[in-house]
Amino acid sequence: MAFSDEPIGTLETVATFDGPMPTGVTVSRSGRVFVNFPKWGDDVPATVTELRDGKPVPFPDQRWNTPDGDDDERAFVSVQSVVVDPADRLWVLDTGSPMFQPTRTGGPKLVCVDLGTDTVVRTIVFPPDVALPTTYLNDVRFDLRRGGDGMAFITDSSDQGPNGIIVVDLAAGESWRRLHEHPSTKAEPLTTFRPVVEGRYLMQRPAGGDPQPVTMGADGIAISHDGQRLYYCPLASRRLYSVSVDALCDRSLDDDAVAATVIDEGDKGTGSDGLETDDAGNLYLTAYEHNAVLRRRPDGSYETIVHDARLLWPDTMSVAADGHLYVTANQLHRQATYQNGKDLRHKPYALFRTRIDAGPIQLHP
Repeated sequence: MAFSDEPIGTLETVATFDGPMPTGVTVSRSGRVFVNFPKWGDDVPATVTELRDGKPVPFPDQRWNTPDGDDDERAFVSVQSVVVDPADRLWVLDTGSPMFQPTRTGGPKLVCVDLGTDTVVRTIVFPPDVALPTTYLNDVRFDLRRGGDGMAFITDSSDQGPNGIIVVDLAAGESWRRLHEHPSTKAEPLTTFRPVVEGRYLMQRPAGGDPQPVTMGADGIAISHDGQRLYYCPLASRRLYSVSVDALCDRSLDDDAVAATVIDEGDKGTGSDGLETDDAGNLYLTAYEHNAVLRRRPDGSYETIVHDARLLWPDTMSVAADGHLYVTANQLHRQATYQNGKDLRHKPYALFRTRIDAGPIQLHP
């Protein structure tokens, strides 16, 4: 897949950020925009925010953004993703792992905020056999037609422990792991995957240490428009995979039966951080090696919808009801971790959008 230096598509700036680097973004039906900032070493006054007049404001309030510890069930510890579900509720995925530290029960959780009242109405804490000490909760998708109040699906992208998919029964508040350590959820070795960003191999390059391969596993996640397949990809891989949602939700099936439904969807031509889908059956993929966002059409063909030098590490995407695809660009690869201990990021970071003339999928009763 060839890319020129000339921009492709139209990229509109929604907001810029002079503080910490953002990861997740989501947009409500009425156009409210939420952005989160994980605690990766920057000063993070609020890990979950709403954009108001273009500026991030703590959401739902500052108290929820001021935890008493890494095991605080009543506050956000370090949030990686925010997602508005088909019922227009905001869900906050809390890693409970600032600076990728080992998790403690109470930290890793899924929190629901009623956007009619801007109050927290549900907190689902993950038990230690689901959110392991090494777990890094990355992103979440929903199908509200399943179970009593819907099912959620979360990637565990840990770079130091088991990877997999976490399934959550929202009505029961129960959760379980699937595809635990399955090869499709693991980072590829350097022998098969050498990511190149801004002309340089992407390696972990700590100050004074030897370069190490990037080992983050299942990261991007998206559910098909009909709710039958869950797409996912390791961060350190150019391959795309899918698994049966029916199998993920059926607790009577053993791990081998679930794994038997995994499909290798092929080489997508780039490393991807985020995935997203729309109501027309398209799948979107960030292309962090090419400063681009790709679209995979229902027939399996790929096209570039936007390529722009400003898309320095496109991270998370959100399809909004206004017909736009929103995407954060946070220069993740320029962090000191990857640059011999030197922080080469240049503020501001950005939130962009591009028109796609499609809307979010609506998997609800």
